Amino acid sequence: MSDKQESVPEITLISNGPYRVTNLTTLEGFYGAQTHSMPSAAKLCRCGGSKNKPFCDGSHRFNGFSDAKDPDRVADNRGDYVADTITIHDNRGICAYAGRCADGLKKVFRLNQEPWIHASAAPAEQIVATIDSCPSGALSYSIDGIEYRDGAAGSVVGYVPNGPYIVRSGGAELKGVEQAEGASAKRFALCRCGQSANKPFCSGAHGHLRFDEHAEKPD
Repeated sequence: MSDKQESVPEITLISNGPYRVTNLTTLEGFYGAQTHSMPSAAKLCRCGGSKNKPFCDGSHRFNGFSDAKDPDRVADNRGDYVADTITIHDNRGICAYAGRCADGLKKVFRLNQEPWIHASAAPAEQIVATIDSCPSGALSYSIDGIEYRDGAAGSVVGYVPNGPYIVRSGGAELKGVEQAEGASAKRFALCRCGQSANKPFCSGAHGHLRFDEHAEKPD
């Protein structure tokens, strides 16, 4: 019996170009999106302009795509919100603004209030379940001094309709990219619309711009 383990899929950034993905057999489609079988090496669009999404068709070479971060992006800075049974950690600089926290547990994650997190407003188990649904890894938590940041969902690489690529529970290794403060290397959301302020990570720009993966982006 062989002790050899399967290779973990790897995602590498091509400068001002697509994501190069190796060792991934399936790109999962979430919320009704099509699931794709993957060749041994594939290039996934991150400029938002490919006519063959989620795969790259070379459009980045003609539409002026840049993978530079926006200097005016939300700062990389992690805050801690402490309660008796749990401490919530949050880095707004890597938030994808999917809304799973504020929609799922409004009394803890309070939009337009300061502080926006009220860690004592719900039982720890409810907070944990909500944080585990965070696709970007912006949220994590500590209990009894032990931090949990990778989420509880099974290992997977996929994409959201008109939204980002999602990596959960070590579904792939992102090569050569510096992680933000407190960020998980196993759970993150990658920009697919080409307009994130925090490339390669999603900043929620697709929502503001109403990114339509089926529309052709002008050259």
